Amino acid sequence: MVIEHKGDYDSEYDAIRSIAGKLGCSPETLRKWVRRTEVDDGARAGVTTTERERIRELERDNRELRRANEILRKASAYFAQAELDRPRR
Repeated sequence: MVIEHKGDYDSEYDAIRSIAGKLGCSPETLRKWVRRTEVDDGARAGVTTTERERIRELERDNRELRRANEILRKASAYFAQAELDRPRR
């Protein structure tokens, strides 16, 4: 709505302030939505919503893999120590 009616106002800020009042949200919230839409549409540089979600997913996978590796490392050390402590035949 802001992008469509930007020309009806003296500045983008005036458009955001006016439309935010009509929508019942703060101008800062609406400004952030406008910026996010501009990034997603390629009109502004930045990380798109899709890319941001993919990064979060990869970071979550990375944390899970690090945790699994730590568990395997501890289990390996435990069994290696148990093997050393075992009496020989």
